[in-house]
Amino acid sequence: MAAVFVTGATGTVGSAVVAQLAAADQQVIAAVRRPGLRSWPEGVSERRFDFEYPQTHLEEVLDGVDRLFLLRPPAIADVATRLFPLVDAAARVGIRQVVFLSLQGVQANRATPHHAVETHLRQLQAPFTFLRPNFFMQNLITAYGRAIRDEGRIFVPAGRSRTAFIDARDLGRVAASVFTQDGHLGRAYTLSGEQSLSYDGVARIMTEVLGRPISYARPTEDHYLDRLRSQGAPADYVEVQRMIHRVVRLNMSALPKRAVRRLTGTPATTLRQFVIDHRDSWNR
Repeated sequence: MAAVFVTGATGTVGSAVVAQLAAADQQVIAAVRRPGLRSWPEGVSERRFDFEYPQTHLEEVLDGVDRLFLLRPPAIADVATRLFPLVDAAARVGIRQVVFLSLQGVQANRATPHHAVETHLRQLQAPFTFLRPNFFMQNLITAYGRAIRDEGRIFVPAGRSRTAFIDARDLGRVAASVFTQDGHLGRAYTLSGEQSLSYDGVARIMTEVLGRPISYARPTEDHYLDRLRSQGAPADYVEVQRMIHRVVRLNMSALPKRAVRRLTGTPATTLRQFVIDHRDSWNR
């Protein structure tokens, strides 16, 4: 059986994709920068790769692979230089499916790197499937986790908007489904949770589950971006955050959907369950 090559395999989404593919008895090759540092489920091997890998070796990277899970690392804005070579190599070796982790609303947001990747895959006439997720629940652990843990507040410039958050573990289940079932080539799926919550609502749920007060700070865009800069965030990352949160404030991320349920057969994870599962992440 040919394998699925999973980029970003040690990250939040990539690790969920690896786990769900392994649970579905698929052969998986996990792309890692430094092999030998972690154990993997049965059926998963690892292969050295990062997006700085010499382009002349990309066909070797894809040896024994017939499907590709493509994920843009957050620090990469220049996708033409860093991601397109792997996509082009996949086309040359005849990869039969590229599942790209894109972004909700990307079709109307041409400034994002995700839009450029989708456009390139279409121009190549690649056998693509686009997954366009809403904001991840895991952002409450990663991007917003320090402020929640240390200050007891959610610090995000979302105004009074609502968001139908999605659990990255559900993305793993969806990816496994579209890789192992027919009918998903040339399709794009917008993926949201089944609840639409304000950040005040998120704070209430976290307060109830964690047993300590969590509030929503509601900073201005400038205040939020200045804070990112003071924490050493690179300019490209800051600009992507500006674009993403402007979309949020327009309530483009507010609509709940049942696509996860339809594609996997089980409902999307609720935010309350997510907080219960990860309560130790916000311990001080």
